[in-house]
Amino acid sequence: MTHLTTEELEAGLHLIQESPADGGAVEMIVRRPRVGERELLEQADLDPTLGLVGDRWGAKIGNPENQINVMNARVIALVAGDRDRWSLAGDQLFVDLDLSEANLPIGSRIAIGSAILEVTAPPHTGCSKFAARFGMEARAFVNARKHLRLRGINARVVQGGTIRVGDRARKL
Repeated sequence: MTHLTTEELEAGLHLIQESPADGGAVEMIVRRPRVGERELLEQADLDPTLGLVGDRWGAKIGNPENQINVMNARVIALVAGDRDRWSLAGDQLFVDLDLSEANLPIGSRIAIGSAILEVTAPPHTGCSKFAARFGMEARAFVNARKHLRLRGINARVVQGGTIRVGDRARKL
């Protein structure tokens, strides 16, 4: 796949910044059962201890501050192109929602289905795997504007429940 140039990425920034501040749809749910494996789900259970049930994060019980990774669907659509490539980013949830610090400061809560997530402090940044899959310019693009959180956010589950593709992500 050809990676986008900085100019092509910059040209799409205005569409990302038009993401809804509230009530954006869950576009994709991805479970990562093992390293390098991805399962696209129509629905999933979120658990305060396990995170996304069946995800490898829960199998090792990692840091609760990065239990769930959420990325803006408009950002991944821009950098990945084909929807079949979205899951390569490694995030579990892709939502059409403004994830910026101004819209969702640390501690903000997001209701999806019957579950509630809380935005946590650790930054979610593009790594070497992200660059290998989407290009160095894409990694620089998502990391350059930390306040917009183009690479996404980390969250923890504060209330377990079931989520589905198409559910609305609502600020509480």
